[in-house]
Amino acid sequence: MSVWRRSKRNVWVRQDGNIFVTRPRALFGTLCLLFALTNLGRTAFAPLVETLRANFDASPVAIGVVVSLAWLGSAAGRPASAYLMTRIRRERVVALGGLVLAAGSTVVVTAESLAALRVGAFVAGLSSGVYIGAAIPLVGDLFSERVGRALGIHGATAQVAAVAAPGIVVAAVALADWRVTFVALGAFAVISGVGVLLVAAHTPLPAATAPDRNLRAALTHWRVIAAGVTVVATVGFVWQGLFNFYVTYLVTERGVAPGLANGALSVLFAAGIPGMAVGGRLADRLPTVPYLFGLVLTFALSVAALTAVQGLVGVLAVSLVVGLSIHAVFPTLDTYVLGALPDDNRASAYALFSGLALALEASGSTAVGIASTRMSLGTTFLVFSLALVPVVALLSAAYTLGRFPVSRADAVD
Repeated sequence: MSVWRRSKRNVWVRQDGNIFVTRPRALFGTLCLLFALTNLGRTAFAPLVETLRANFDASPVAIGVVVSLAWLGSAAGRPASAYLMTRIRRERVVALGGLVLAAGSTVVVTAESLAALRVGAFVAGLSSGVYIGAAIPLVGDLFSERVGRALGIHGATAQVAAVAAPGIVVAAVALADWRVTFVALGAFAVISGVGVLLVAAHTPLPAATAPDRNLRAALTHWRVIAAGVTVVATVGFVWQGLFNFYVTYLVTERGVAPGLANGALSVLFAAGIPGMAVGGRLADRLPTVPYLFGLVLTFALSVAALTAVQGLVGVLAVSLVVGLSIHAVFPTLDTYVLGALPDDNRASAYALFSGLALALEASGSTAVGIASTRMSLGTTFLVFSLALVPVVALLSAAYTLGRFPVSRADAVD
């Protein structure tokens, strides 16, 4: 494959000197499709809890392990992606994520035991980790002048899949069988993975998308990795605990009917579509670090407000703010991390950051579950959200004193 370098906006120069002008929209489109599929692969298990429990005659705890394994697989896929990108190009690692999803879906479809189902869930989740670790840096390099906007659209596409997951699963169960979801998922994953390779072969790619030189070199950027993990692991920790117990909180402590509570949860996730798209666009226009801290603070205060607001309308309005702010955090943080890392090790360092952050975030649900045995869920949400305020204050002080790493865009500003 020819190696290209960017000379100015949308102008690419090949090694032989030939000039080609393009916008890699076709490749971006195939990436968005594959991201939606891999995200569906890790979110499709939660709406199937009762169906799987009945089919495999398993306890709620046993099926809960299956759901958790899908997210654990997603975390494990990030460092795996980091290693792969020291050997092969990013677009090939991305395509591999699609093939891994197809393999995981096949295991799930053919599973006759709970053990096999667990393996399938882990592999299906693994695909999203492999994909994200390679695709986010690839998108950042393809649209280096509009990173936030591109990442926002990319993330919003995946969020559409997350919002649609319950409806897709319910339709499959009603019309045929729950396994149909994964049959279709596996088939489309193969098509999309191959599509990424075919489109990438005809798209000029910047030289930065070549394999990273050394995985160990990525660790030399530990300050950026630590800064990013500190932000997203703390806010993600609270977010994981919130959305997993959100319906339970509304039903048991606010007296909301289960159907309405699930509808409110849909609002929480649906807000992520504009949250990511608009949040990413603003990340290109505003000083990234102060904007990021502002989003985290907005999320913390809105979660605190959720525990105090009265009436279903108030709950829905505050939930909308919660969803918008938390989902805007993700493309903004990715924009910051990618902008703070050098070309040579950007992809592998990002994948390591992403895997470590998700592993820490995932314990949020367990922490909320344990805390709720000692106090109400509302009090738990309030305590956890307000704990973010001093974190933001300390990080802001570090930024003011020049102790917080900045991205290249912020440094130029």
